[in-house]
Amino acid sequence: ARQWRRRLRLDGAPPSHAAAHALGDVLLHAFPDRIAHRHPTDALRYQLATGRTVRLLDESLLRGEPWLVVNELRDELRDARILQAAPFDQARLERDFPSRLVTEDRVAWDANARAIIAVRERRFDRIVLESKPLPRPDPSRFADALVDAVRQLGIDALPWTDSLRQWRERVRSLRGWLPALADALPQLSDDSLLATLDTWLKPALAGKTRLDALDEQAFGEALKSQVDWATRQRIDALAPTRIAVPSGMERAITYAVDADGTPQWPVLAVKLQELFGLADTPRIADGRVPLTLHLLSPAGRPLQVTRDLRGFWERTYPEVKKEMKGRYPKHPWPDDPWTAKATHRAKPRGT
Repeated sequence: ARQWRRRLRLDGAPPSHAAAHALGDVLLHAFPDRIAHRHPTDALRYQLATGRTVRLLDESLLRGEPWLVVNELRDELRDARILQAAPFDQARLERDFPSRLVTEDRVAWDANARAIIAVRERRFDRIVLESKPLPRPDPSRFADALVDAVRQLGIDALPWTDSLRQWRERVRSLRGWLPALADALPQLSDDSLLATLDTWLKPALAGKTRLDALDEQAFGEALKSQVDWATRQRIDALAPTRIAVPSGMERAITYAVDADGTPQWPVLAVKLQELFGLADTPRIADGRVPLTLHLLSPAGRPLQVTRDLRGFWERTYPEVKKEMKGRYPKHPWPDDPWTAKATHRAKPRGT
């Protein structure tokens, strides 16, 4: 402010309201992108027409002025500091820049409120002059706003279930294991899903005004809409969720993909006694991919991890049997696991 007074050859006293605003009126046309509006709760903080936040020095004589045009800034780590500025009246803005004053309806995701806002705004560039709630917002615009919300919050903001996460990992795994099938399967990485939200997610958000209104079933159908029915059947056949074991039970297969998109070996966790009589490691994906067997004790504790069941029976089982037979005497530990009957139960009493 003092520098401007010297340039204008004013005396040592602060300029009058009229003189200061006259200077602002001149600078307004020289620096229209440096027009700044005071923050509603902080008399030192301002927003530029570009959207950038700037701040007056604590001792500034311009403190509290509603409108400034900024001539000189000093960049800092946080808000830039205003070194030179002059005030002006909003009426001048209205008169001299009518083409940059716009009124529009806005339906958008508010990250701070974590909700959709629907307002009618009057703005000068990025500066909001007036904002009023929309009495009857267009419902079709809520879907766009909710899609933007997912882009901001990330893909985990959606109602994933364990089943849907596993379906996603099964598809991603098959893309890696079976290149010939890859063209029929969607890219389901976080980046790919976020890039295609308008295609697969937006239709499921029609008529909804909140993100939590999207339930697990509707989300699952939206996710799987990228795959036709025949291909869904192939996914289930090539990468099943469960597999029958010799005990007569079905056990879950767990799929996972590394951060770089490389599929891990699928895991089958099963009690050792349920695999008696099975010589070779089960495979999926048309026999191309062996399961990683997590062989468990009767208490469900890990005994061995292997993709070579035959080698386990031949080399490792005798030692496991010797150690576990005394610890779990109510469960079978046959000398010949190749011909023993598989079971998921303890031995009958008296045997």
